[in-house]
Amino acid sequence: MEDVEVERLLGGPLRASYQDILSHPRFGEALKHYVDRFLEVYDGDPFLVRLLIESGRFSLYNLALTMETAQDPERRETWLTIGALKKWMAMLGMASDRHVDHLVARLCVAGFMASQPSEKDRRVRILSLTEKARAHDRAWLVAHYAPLAVLYPEHDYQPVMAPSTEFQVLHRRTAFTFAQLGMRLLLSQPAMLLFLNHAAGYPILAALLQAAMRAGDTHAAVRYGDVGDRFGVSGAQVRKLLTAAEEKSLVKLHVRGGRKVEIRPELWASHERALAGGMYFHDVVFAATMRAHDASPPAATA
Repeated sequence: MEDVEVERLLGGPLRASYQDILSHPRFGEALKHYVDRFLEVYDGDPFLVRLLIESGRFSLYNLALTMETAQDPERRETWLTIGALKKWMAMLGMASDRHVDHLVARLCVAGFMASQPSEKDRRVRILSLTEKARAHDRAWLVAHYAPLAVLYPEHDYQPVMAPSTEFQVLHRRTAFTFAQLGMRLLLSQPAMLLFLNHAAGYPILAALLQAAMRAGDTHAAVRYGDVGDRFGVSGAQVRKLLTAAEEKSLVKLHVRGGRKVEIRPELWASHERALAGGMYFHDVVFAATMRAHDASPPAATA
């Protein structure tokens, strides 16, 4: 989307353009902060990584969060049902009907989602997200707004860094308005899609980037078996992913076993562009949420 179209959806001028973010003098610091905060959410929890970290799985989970907040009990077409999820996931080209069935079943077993008959039509089952899912969503939001707070402390992201239940719901409802923008930004970096479409792909990349940045080098030493254990995949899967990345000239594998992985300039640049796009999206959603929050009537008091 062009900025003018985003501003139309936002209802006002952008506070920071994509290019403003990418060229910000503290962008490097924000990138390090994001990688650290992201890994704090997922590091050491291989089950959570296997459950959510892959583009199709996360898209379904994220879509369910936003669709649930946009429901109107009087309008059947807005209900969060497995059929509605399948329709949206098909439109996004993210998962087959069978895959959606499998993912929803796993989320229910893991306690992230529940299913119960609709009060309006007992033949229809309505999906809902649990408090466990919402707690994870809050941690995820903190990780993704932390780098914006580094660049623009004057914007005061505290309402989303420690959201009330009402603000979290409003934020997710507002994000649904900008879903097309988010998808376009996601698809704009094909190099990143290699990692996002692979089980535990982005955590593996984040671990490589973190190791390289801490060493102050373009090389990282992350053994395949060790990083696989961290994120619930085998060392062979890690090797397969990085071999595919090497074929696309994104990394260079100098020593067997992950003991010396060179992160090539195109991967650094693609990751920076993807992060800037994500920050741009999140700032737009936050600004729109604050507009909606300020415009809503205060809650009644007893």
